Amino acid sequence: MAKLTREDALLYHSQGKPGKIEVVPTKPYSSQRDLSLAYSPGVAEPCLEIEKESAKAYEYTSKGNLVAVISNGTAVLGLGDIGPLAGKPVMEGKGLLFKIFAGIDVFDIEVNEKDPEKFIQVVKAIAPTFGGINLEDIKAPQCFEIEERLKEELDIPVMHDDQHGTAIISAAGLINALDIIGKKIEDIKIVVNGAGAAANSCTKLYMALGAKLENIVMVDSKGVINTKRTDLNDRKKPFATTRDITTLAEAVEGSDVFLGLSVADVLTTEMVQSMNENPIVFALANPNPEIAYDVAIAARPDIVFATGRSDHPNQINNVLGFPYIFRGALDVRANTINEEMKVAAVKAIAELAKKPVPDVVNSAYNMKKISFGRDYIIPKALDPRLLTTVAPAVAKAAIESGVAAKIIEDWEAYDHQLQKLMGLDNKMLRHFYEAARQNPKRVVFSESLHINMLKAAETALAEGICQPILLGNEEKLANVAAENGIDLTGIQIVNLRHDREEERRTRYAKLLSEKRSREGMTFEEAFEKMYERNYFGMMMVETGEADALITGVITKYEDSVKAARTVIGARPGVNSIGAMHIMNTKKGTYFLADTLFNRHPSTETIIDVAKLTYDTVKFFAHEPVMALLSYSNFGSDKEGSPASVHKVNQVLQERYPDMVVDGEMQANFALNKELRDRKYPFSRLKGKDVNTLIFPNLSSANMVQQMMLELGLAETIGPIQMGLNKPVHILDVESSVRSIVNMTAVAVLDAIVQEKIEKGEVERIGE
Repeated sequence: MAKLTREDALLYHSQGKPGKIEVVPTKPYSSQRDLSLAYSPGVAEPCLEIEKESAKAYEYTSKGNLVAVISNGTAVLGLGDIGPLAGKPVMEGKGLLFKIFAGIDVFDIEVNEKDPEKFIQVVKAIAPTFGGINLEDIKAPQCFEIEERLKEELDIPVMHDDQHGTAIISAAGLINALDIIGKKIEDIKIVVNGAGAAANSCTKLYMALGAKLENIVMVDSKGVINTKRTDLNDRKKPFATTRDITTLAEAVEGSDVFLGLSVADVLTTEMVQSMNENPIVFALANPNPEIAYDVAIAARPDIVFATGRSDHPNQINNVLGFPYIFRGALDVRANTINEEMKVAAVKAIAELAKKPVPDVVNSAYNMKKISFGRDYIIPKALDPRLLTTVAPAVAKAAIESGVAAKIIEDWEAYDHQLQKLMGLDNKMLRHFYEAARQNPKRVVFSESLHINMLKAAETALAEGICQPILLGNEEKLANVAAENGIDLTGIQIVNLRHDREEERRTRYAKLLSEKRSREGMTFEEAFEKMYERNYFGMMMVETGEADALITGVITKYEDSVKAARTVIGARPGVNSIGAMHIMNTKKGTYFLADTLFNRHPSTETIIDVAKLTYDTVKFFAHEPVMALLSYSNFGSDKEGSPASVHKVNQVLQERYPDMVVDGEMQANFALNKELRDRKYPFSRLKGKDVNTLIFPNLSSANMVQQMMLELGLAETIGPIQMGLNKPVHILDVESSVRSIVNMTAVAVLDAIVQEKIEKGEVERIGE
């Protein structure tokens, strides 16, 4: 990832609406009737119901999906005691993580109070507002008393993530590490370097999983915590060892596990070499671990090593836990987060690491195939399955341990509910950005004089997701950049009309005319095309002199499509190409096709598009449930497009019996499961939520996509091309800078996959 500057960070937080979170209405408010229902006099009715039965607050208010992130700013992420107001950006950031990973709403509460008793009283006073409380960045030892008291005195889940988050994630990693090396937790000797909140919680959780107290040695800044010391507080005394040792080196010798929650570089090569066979070292000090990754690996080739960093294998990251733990707790209205729920989270996270990893996760981390082993003992933070794995495990544990007020009986329905919360748009983009940063490609921005395209190229370079190539006149581009404060440093510019490009234009024209000679294209015609940016840029991709191309902000899409078909063409075995938009809505994520290429598709073209879409949706770690749309239902209209779509359905079901698809049907029946099941109980989609919509023609698909976007009903990724032989992506006219950058990340991922195909490492989607 490109280095973040102070200016980057300040601009990110200040541009547009200051801060990172906002409150948005969830009910209609356009009419006087709406406002009367929302406030006076209609609001009195739910108030009276809640007065009679307090649990009704979960039914009539947002309490059940609202968490407070509360801090007094005394221990802010490595910054120390900077005060509550200075810590507010961190609390807003935590709120953002809750929302994007688990769909949980957050109010961040910064309390100007260091006295534990007074702080507790403040939190208790505001607790009725919330369904759960996440304590954050409160220094030890006060954090212990605060959490314990609030857990005892409140009837909603309370968790101090600084304590328990690291414990839960590292425990999952420990379980899997022990499984790999063949040791049992009850037999291992553990050294915990650090004695703060996280160390205390980690040690207790390891013991709950079977570790023996007599096999644990804890070390603080003064040395080994042993029974000879007279300076121990009540939090350290329970972990005092009777062994006659005083130094970290003595403690580590002959141990099996080192857990570091302290400071950088305290664990030496000699210490690691003194550990038992197949040592487990979790060096979690941030930003620099207790021993550097390369030093540890060189010291002990048999080591299982983890850090808190994202640039090494096995990142112990709290975001693997807290969003999903609170999600499960809220969904059953648990009155606490108990040990059973934490252990359930540990086991669920550990088990997920053993399952096959979806392609989208492999691509996000630029790896051919992630699989369980020494370098993968814990799931990746961007794994979309965490929500549907951890939250149900926590919810079940809450129910079984008797702390849940709501009992889930239909777990399949709950799984579907969670999938709707997954926020695929943002998650998927994070996958794409991570993959692109790992392996940035050369991307041609063909319409570089458009200000949005130019800004997008600058941003993409700064984000580290690609190596931009601008097509255009150097002087004109420099003038536009200067007028708009755009920095073109490090960006390649190719003036395709310059005399120095004569050889390349000639070479490209010869290749293109030979490729299309049977379609009547002459060398002279191809040579003229080389003065057009899209044709020249696409030939750069076709010849491997660039890896991907972005266009469409200015050019009419039919002209861009024509160039793509002529220069790039469909991949082998594909007769028709298509485009898909991913629409992220409050009701869930939907995949729409074909939104760009095929104006009046034949039956066979719609079949091709449906198959391409099916395979593409599966690539994004979703199971496609496809509806073939029309203006009639299941053969009620025997002519025109309904008849064509009806035929498409018959062919798809015959050729691909495992494909979950049906139609033709109207959009309301596709999107309303209850209505569809009641009216058409014979449908192959009975009981299923449709997530993929195949349209009968381009106009209907494109209009729906544009309307949803313009009305603010959805966020979008796309158009994602399907079926072209090389990574060329055609944008919507006048796309925003962020949309262009997002599609650049998609194009880079496309190029990464293309590279792996050419090396024979993976099969192409759809083959």
